[in-house]
Amino acid sequence: MHLLLIEDDLDLGRALQGALKAEGYSSEWLRRAADAPRSFHGSAVDCVLLDLTLGDGCGLDVLAQWRRAGHMVPVIVITARSALQDRLDGLDGGADDFVVKPFATEELLSRIRAVMRRHAQQASEQWRFGDLMIEPRRHAAQLGTEPLALSPREFHLLLELAREPGTVVSKSALSHRLEPLGDPVDFASIEVHVSNLRRKIGPARIRTVRGIGYLLAV
Repeated sequence: MHLLLIEDDLDLGRALQGALKAEGYSSEWLRRAADAPRSFHGSAVDCVLLDLTLGDGCGLDVLAQWRRAGHMVPVIVITARSALQDRLDGLDGGADDFVVKPFATEELLSRIRAVMRRHAQQASEQWRFGDLMIEPRRHAAQLGTEPLALSPREFHLLLELAREPGTVVSKSALSHRLEPLGDPVDFASIEVHVSNLRRKIGPARIRTVRGIGYLLAV
């Protein structure tokens, strides 16, 4: 999972990036509202941690711009503002969750997992698609009662498709999501990994939408 952190506090930003890395997440850290992306099309970002009080603007304005543009990326607001109206403004403004500083890192990580479960329309840490089960935190999957021997790349690919079940994910998006901090994965490699994954989970589970990308059938 790749997260975008928008936070102007140096100490908190460093601490959060360290905690995310320890959890196995990659992240990008920005400190200004002006540097926030205007679009998430083709982006590798799975979730945003957004501070409300930034040195050059308000995080709520950034969030409002994303939602007006139709971007549905999950957003967790992190802020020192604890008033009820601030929480209501954040949630009504399109935030998926609201965490008040100071907070325990373990709580934030748990909230990230919960938000991502809801985004994938899953009720627990075990994501189920018929007899296919995925456990993102354990990097494990099984078909029926049999564990699946997936390479790290195959598991990552399966997880990215499972985040939007029944929805086509373009090859371009997958190429960035599989290497969010490096060079995009070339399309030929993606095709090879998809072919290998189909052999292991069944060819009908991953459908090709010609000229666009792939979807996980549910």
